Amino acid sequence: MLVKSRVCFMAALLLLVELGECAEKTNSSELHQFTAVEFYDKLHSGKMMFVYFELQVSPTISLFLAELAKSAEVLQDYGVLVGKADCSKEAIYSYCTDQRQLHTAFLFRGGKEFLGLNLDTVFDVNSIVSEVLFAILREEVKYVHTDADLLAMEKSARGQKDLVLGYVSSLGTQEHRSIMETAYVYGSKYQFILITGGPVLKHLGINETSQSSQVWFLHCQRHSGPRLTSVHCPLTRMKKPLTIISLHSFLQLMEAPLVSEVHEDPTVVPPPQFPYQDTPQVFVFSRPETHHLDLDTATALAWRLRGIATLLLVHRQSPAVKTPDHYNLAYRRPQKSLEVKFVTLHNIDEVLEILSHEEQEAEEEKDGGEEEEDEEDIELHFGSLSDEIAASVYNNRDTFLDMDSITELTSENFHTVVAQSDLTVVLFYLKWDAVSITVLESFIEIADRFADSEVPGVQLCSVDCSEWTDLCSTEVGDSSPFPFQPIISFPTVLMLRPKEAAQHYSGMLGIMALHRFIMLSCQASPVTLSSQEEVTSFLQEVHHPELLGPKPDRMLGLFNTPTNEGVAVFFEAAKSLRGTVLTGLVTGTLAEKWAADQQVELPAVLVFPSWGRHTGPTTLSMSSSAEELLTSISSALLHPLPELTVESLPSVLSVDKGLLLLFVGEEEDEAGLRQNQLLLEEMRKVVELGGDKMEAYVACWIHLGRTPAGLSVLGSYLGSMPPLPALFLTHSPSTDEIYQYPPSTPIRAASVVQWLQRIQDGAEPAAGMLGADTWPPSGKFYDFLKVMDTEEPGSAQQQEPEEEEEEEEDKERVKGKMKNTEVTGSSFSSSSSAAAAHTHSEL
Repeated sequence: MLVKSRVCFMAALLLLVELGECAEKTNSSELHQFTAVEFYDKLHSGKMMFVYFELQVSPTISLFLAELAKSAEVLQDYGVLVGKADCSKEAIYSYCTDQRQLHTAFLFRGGKEFLGLNLDTVFDVNSIVSEVLFAILREEVKYVHTDADLLAMEKSARGQKDLVLGYVSSLGTQEHRSIMETAYVYGSKYQFILITGGPVLKHLGINETSQSSQVWFLHCQRHSGPRLTSVHCPLTRMKKPLTIISLHSFLQLMEAPLVSEVHEDPTVVPPPQFPYQDTPQVFVFSRPETHHLDLDTATALAWRLRGIATLLLVHRQSPAVKTPDHYNLAYRRPQKSLEVKFVTLHNIDEVLEILSHEEQEAEEEKDGGEEEEDEEDIELHFGSLSDEIAASVYNNRDTFLDMDSITELTSENFHTVVAQSDLTVVLFYLKWDAVSITVLESFIEIADRFADSEVPGVQLCSVDCSEWTDLCSTEVGDSSPFPFQPIISFPTVLMLRPKEAAQHYSGMLGIMALHRFIMLSCQASPVTLSSQEEVTSFLQEVHHPELLGPKPDRMLGLFNTPTNEGVAVFFEAAKSLRGTVLTGLVTGTLAEKWAADQQVELPAVLVFPSWGRHTGPTTLSMSSSAEELLTSISSALLHPLPELTVESLPSVLSVDKGLLLLFVGEEEDEAGLRQNQLLLEEMRKVVELGGDKMEAYVACWIHLGRTPAGLSVLGSYLGSMPPLPALFLTHSPSTDEIYQYPPSTPIRAASVVQWLQRIQDGAEPAAGMLGADTWPPSGKFYDFLKVMDTEEPGSAQQQEPEEEEEEEEDKERVKGKMKNTEVTGSSFSSSSSAAAAHTHSEL
């Protein structure tokens, strides 16, 4: 969501691994031959380049150039232009005139020389790729020497990010390359650490003389606070040899649930899907009277099996479980017969012994004769790595969705079906779009909930716009009972009511948010209240038990008469708020009584935000337009010091004010909790003390423990992680500048107000600059507009030079995302000073 993503490159990398020498034989054409003019042109364009300046070709140099050509296509995927310059034809200043430079290949970054690598360290394609990536990712892949260094990194990452620790006997090897290429893809999700020996190995239980490369996964993200019994994070060692494919599969397995609970017999539980298809399944049986004890046992066993097998807890009380009682465990070995074997064991070690024996048999069968992976298996790897949503859909492509709970609409039955209910919720989707299918799965689950509930007059329907293009692309005008505009984005959810314009759902597409919106949409907006009891019930009513989340916001419109000219404006605003805010209408003497109690003049609007349970309502004067009224209501509903989360961010940004944004870390103990509470209290005082000055800002905060995406935002502001707590002024409507509150100054309300005044007076220097949001295609095969252009007759040849330039620029933009710290997703120049302005587009 708000973090950088490089997983789209992994598919290409895996294909290169699978195709091996075939790929290397075809990539020599990617090695650029630079003239002096071309070299300086590319250098001044800021492109990242790895260049060797050739003068005399010896046998050693010839071998290096052959390996350099092999690395060209690999590094091209990371935005690095690989080439050579012939100094015997044309001298390039300093690089062709110094004999010492002829034994060095140079990495250029940001228009400057970044690093020189001696040819002794870049002797083949593996060492070239690994050393160049190691240089580029030097801020993302940490190199530790001692156990104390590792412990410090574990402590800083605890509760925020998991660690991936790799050991290689020497740099520049195939294993080193595998770690670096994986780090490029997953660098924003995990903190990668590299060691080549030393005392850290002793802590990990490895002999320092060991030549076998190893990888460990340190579970730090979910292990923090008083429940952590050790100063070190729990760790899991990867059992398979270190390759790109095995490391990727291992990281995917670390994301699997520790224990999954099922209510079916193991024989009918589906075998593990990709990427866990090579992982055994272990089933532990549970009884109702010993459920907690069984769950504890299963959890302990799951930690022992972490990285070896997935564990499922089977509830025997389910009628679907037919396994005889004398069995207490079952297991399924993948890619054999998929047969489930049932056993009776007495301790955990017996489970490990069985799995070890099974794994040994599998290795013997594999050594006996294994066929090469066919194209379908390669496609499986390729299709599963573009992003998490596409991976989920691709892996479940053979699973048919049970759509019995929703009605599928067509051009023929649309009006007939929609007319049957007071509220019809319609999902418009494309069956070949990964996001659409993911939302459709959630939509089906919501429909199942409504089918089991007692909410009348609501039906959920869907339209496959890849089949019924006429229905989705045609404007259904006002003459229709259910008018709506053509569907131009997917997935789209519309609320359809007879004789009303369609209401577009613009919230989050998760199950909870969409279900809540539909439940609130079932009520009239506004509902007419004619007695004091009805008003009291409206304001104090306990919301429906199936309505997940906090108590909804409420709003009352007070008018002298139902025909007051402001009533129409209020009705229009109420319809726009339907599904998010409950609205009520009060008129006549009852409205006059409420106005007198609140000491306001009619007409007026009273806003009761869900967070203001112990405060009175906010009173708003009646606006002349629905747009003005909605703006006032949004401001009234906004918490005076909102916590920024993925869910709350849109509402905070919608008020179009600058953000006075405080970043706080996760509390590791009571002292940390008290510190954060004091910081929030100071921020509240800033709002009070600032008075009118704070009208231009929204004071808000991010808890990095609950919202890890905030790490990318924080790191992108300065190009590095500042100490916590950190306070910034950003997203001002009038400027793109970012200001940082002095880190060495305690955050006190009076000091913060003075700092804001200095910013307004122009006396405070900016710490960074917001960049424009750009969304280039994730790959050239996704640039559909370019494909359409090149398919036009006579246009292909004209656009070839421009396309090559655009492709390199796209790669450079994507590659720019790795020029940052371990938590950023923005592009920063490595040569910029601390005072230089940085750009980002995270928030």
